[in-house]
Amino acid sequence: MGGRGYRARSSTHRPQRSPDGRRTFSALCAGRAPDAATSAEGPRYAPRFPEPAARADGARLVRSWTSPREESTTPAVMQELDHAWQRIAAEMRRAVTDSTYAIWLEPLRPVDLDPRRLVVAAPDELRTWVADRYGPLLERVARHVLDAAVRVEVVAPDAIPDPARPAATPDVAAAPDTRELPDPPFNPKLTFDQFVIGDSNRFAHAAALAVAEMPGQAYNPLYICGPPGLGKTHLLHAVGNYVGSFGGGLTVRYTTVESFTSEFVAALHGGSIDAFKARFRHNDVLLIDDVQFLAAKARTEEEFFHTFNALYDSGSQLVLTSDRPPRDLLALEDRLRERFSSGLVCEVRPPDATTRLTILRKRAAHDGIAPEDAGALDVIAERITDNVRALEGALIRVVAFASLTSRPVTAALAAEVLDALDPRPRQVRRSIDEVMAATCEAFGVTRDELVSSSRAQRLTWPRQVAMYLARELTDQTLPAIGRAFGNRDHTTVMHACRRTAQRMADDAGAYETVRALTERLHARRDDRRA
Repeated sequence: MGGRGYRARSSTHRPQRSPDGRRTFSALCAGRAPDAATSAEGPRYAPRFPEPAARADGARLVRSWTSPREESTTPAVMQELDHAWQRIAAEMRRAVTDSTYAIWLEPLRPVDLDPRRLVVAAPDELRTWVADRYGPLLERVARHVLDAAVRVEVVAPDAIPDPARPAATPDVAAAPDTRELPDPPFNPKLTFDQFVIGDSNRFAHAAALAVAEMPGQAYNPLYICGPPGLGKTHLLHAVGNYVGSFGGGLTVRYTTVESFTSEFVAALHGGSIDAFKARFRHNDVLLIDDVQFLAAKARTEEEFFHTFNALYDSGSQLVLTSDRPPRDLLALEDRLRERFSSGLVCEVRPPDATTRLTILRKRAAHDGIAPEDAGALDVIAERITDNVRALEGALIRVVAFASLTSRPVTAALAAEVLDALDPRPRQVRRSIDEVMAATCEAFGVTRDELVSSSRAQRLTWPRQVAMYLARELTDQTLPAIGRAFGNRDHTTVMHACRRTAQRMADDAGAYETVRALTERLHARRDDRRA
């Protein structure tokens, strides 16, 4: 059964040693073939690798690329170091999600390796985050692949020298190499060809493709919004891949608001704000993920506003993603929300059953999975309705379970795995209209009264209950719920939810009222489906 991480691989390779018992550099680089991370949880997890025994000898087998003791770095040493790093990088790619790898780990470059230490360089703006967040995982992967108790150090990019220039000698000091590492490449798997189109995302896909074909001319800015896991980042990478391949030399940069903020703060503290501005404002296409996280970052929001204006005024294309429409980004300044809304706003929604099944079939074909029972994919598509990420994760779990238990992938097996994952029947989400109708019926009020501005006691409690149930049983955001209830502010919805929860905790009668209304809503939808 094919597919990355679906079948564990074994290796009997043992590293070679020199006559004095030390491992040769070739052996250290060759290391041990990495096992594919496989479990019932799927391949994307932090692997648990055995800790190799510490080695007493600390003789340097590879001198640093920037070591003053070397007049040059031999191609053979560089080639073997690169080979070792490729093995480590491949294992890291299996251990994290594609987006995490592309953003945080793919920019890393190997600098130095000896029996006790692996040195990698990261861009200044990523270095601290990578060291703190992914350093321990990187160290465990390196120890597993190299079969050596190495310690990992993450250093600044100036540790990478120009291979065409010999390293400095004690007599002649080389000028520091201040070149930046290149931007992490776009994920080659996230292209327009690999994007599964359905009614839930057709508009966003068409708009993204139009932007990629005519940057700055079609829709600017293009704003794609929707819940997590529905393909927004995929579309950003698809635009980047397309422009990079067919854009005739146009410059394109992808960033998340988190990375933008980190780089901005580092530039402020390091006195390199001009370089920061040039890095983001001198692009033909700028792709920005998760702009909702600009909220509560006043200085970053100000800088982003000016960056947006500079790019827009120069005719550069901007593509933004968020988990909600611009009008619902209430924590952002009006001027920024207005600019986000000035172009084309596209929404992506959870995929329908047909699209979910197509996604599963495409993923199965890509990974070489051939279910013995075609109904297995139907079961997964029927049970997992949240988002594409959850859908693909369920497929990985089913296939991994089948591989580990030596059973065929069938509909019965898929149901067994998904039942174990979530034994409760999946609840179908309600609409605000359904919640309002049930509440009005239960309390004997009209819909107009429910959404009115009246604060009469006979209306306040039903309105609070309805807002509480809308938050609990629908997919709508707090601002959207507020708009449905007479254009109220989202803070009013939050207050209503808190008051309802508190009253349920203090009053058994209130608890029973809300519980019965919740069950009535479930039963109403179940009757409709029957």
